[in-house]
Amino acid sequence: MLGTRFLTYVHLVLTSCFCCCAALPQLSQQPVNDRPVIGVLTQMVSDEAMKPFGRTYIPASYVKYIESGGGRVMPIRLTLRASEYKTIFGQINGLLFIGGAVDLQRSDYARVAKLFYSLALRANEAGDFFPIWGTCMGLQLLTVLVAGENLLSNTTAENLALPLNLTAEASSSRMFKGFPDDLMRALAQEPLTGNFHHYGVTVKTFLANTKLRSFFSILSTNVAANGAHFVSTMEGKKYPFYGVQWHPEVNRFQWKSGLSFPHSPHAIQLSSLLAEFFTNEGRRSLHHFEDPEEEASSLIYKYNPVYAANITGYEQIYFF
Repeated sequence: MLGTRFLTYVHLVLTSCFCCCAALPQLSQQPVNDRPVIGVLTQMVSDEAMKPFGRTYIPASYVKYIESGGGRVMPIRLTLRASEYKTIFGQINGLLFIGGAVDLQRSDYARVAKLFYSLALRANEAGDFFPIWGTCMGLQLLTVLVAGENLLSNTTAENLALPLNLTAEASSSRMFKGFPDDLMRALAQEPLTGNFHHYGVTVKTFLANTKLRSFFSILSTNVAANGAHFVSTMEGKKYPFYGVQWHPEVNRFQWKSGLSFPHSPHAIQLSSLLAEFFTNEGRRSLHHFEDPEEEASSLIYKYNPVYAANITGYEQIYFF
């Protein structure tokens, strides 16, 4: 009799559990791209010592940076037709503007960047998620693209590792979301960011420009050698566009002595989290190659970096 009652009890429990589970709502999940490809716009060679190797280049530290976050790199040349860039846009899942030194309004670099920027604006407006990241000159380029004019001035911070003067917006930003509290404190107190620039956008100029002020949130500022307060970190209010005047990639992937590359545990952690952050933004883009063979042939893997520490501050450079 006891066995019959026990079996009846078990049957009721299992039936109840099944009914409860069946009644649970189905959770909808956004599609995720686990094979993100980040396009990196090549930089024009201007240094005489580098000219024998190619017309354009990408320092290997940027490639390693993206790869360390779980992404793959597609180098984007500056000599293609507009229709080809449009095709590439539909294949990549994000875009990185690297540091360097070019005319940000009249160069081929500026022309191609503007084309991709326009495509990214339209895509995001239509619900087609596409992120852009600008490092050093890349941040400067983003301000030119948004403002429609060059607002740069002397904000020299050459070969300096600095803490960030974080703004109130930093704690609620997408870029720093989820950062451990101790890292956020270190970011404001320790020299974790390598700076190698002569120009930037001052806070005063930024706030006086309606287009910049409405487009970006300032996440941090710093003070230049001449006392100018400049924007050092920013992110789009509406669009997934991000800019840093400093170099997160050098913390883990550049080592030349005499240069202020931060290598402390917190500096490494900062670089790692930001690489993962941007690559994860790329995962939200569902752009893809239609042809696997074209995809394989378009990525950085078929190129060999050149040892360049004897002529530059980079250990390795990809030339094109």
